[in-house]
Amino acid sequence: MLAIVKIAGQQFKVQAGDSLYVPHLESKTGDKVEFKEVLFTDNSGAISYGDNVTVKAEVLRSLVQGDKVIAFKMKRRKGFRKKHGHRTHYTKIKIESIA
Repeated sequence: MLAIVKIAGQQFKVQAGDSLYVPHLESKTGDKVEFKEVLFTDNSGAISYGDNVTVKAEVLRSLVQGDKVIAFKMKRRKGFRKKHGHRTHYTKIKIESIA
């Protein structure tokens, strides 16, 4: 079974057993989370939209930091240099079931 799930404003294509990184969720490692905003499901050819389907997942790692992103601004011949950087936070989850 395949599903398209909306998590924290982003859409993810998931199947049972998949593990993926989603934007940071306020939960601890080992917690069970449930996503109710399922946009699309495909059950071996039977396609349905917006049914009362939930996706259950387990949090494998509560906080994972992404790669460092650097934003550098400079104006030539003016002596203006500004450097900002950040690392985006993610949560690693494993999809247990789509029901």
